Amino acid sequence: MNEMGNMLRVTRESSGVSLEEASNDLNIKQIVLENIEDGKIGAFKDVFQLKTYINDYAKYLGLDGEKLVDSFNEYLFNYTSKIPIKDIKKAAQEQEKDEKGQEKVISPYTKEYKKHSMKFYMTIYIIALLIGVVILAWSIKQITINKRVTGEISYVG
Repeated sequence: MNEMGNMLRVTRESSGVSLEEASNDLNIKQIVLENIEDGKIGAFKDVFQLKTYINDYAKYLGLDGEKLVDSFNEYLFNYTSKIPIKDIKKAAQEQEKDEKGQEKVISPYTKEYKKHSMKFYMTIYIIALLIGVVILAWSIKQITINKRVTGEISYVG
């Protein structure tokens, strides 16, 4: 990455273009171009955006942008393939911790519904069953009591 950044810097300087002028012409912040020339890929959150910047900057300087992006892809592959698995897992855990602390935007399409355990559903089922038994017992009691009352009222009328 440093070699590519140096090549971009040397090409820009040899063509007499200042960093500020390139920034204005490309409509890219000057700090972005500086980071590319310095080989600081850690300054970019989005690798795809970085590739777009490299391609546009190379074409602006008269270089083959696709060739530079391919070189960057090879560098990126070699760089990421050498990262130990434990470091990747650690980074994933840290990212998960960060995401838990952040408030998420919720829409009907992205809303995450809470999943209940089997214990929760069994408790609800048992409560509903008990309510049903109580209602059934109360109904039977009312029918047996009311038979006598109903019989007495029907004779009165």
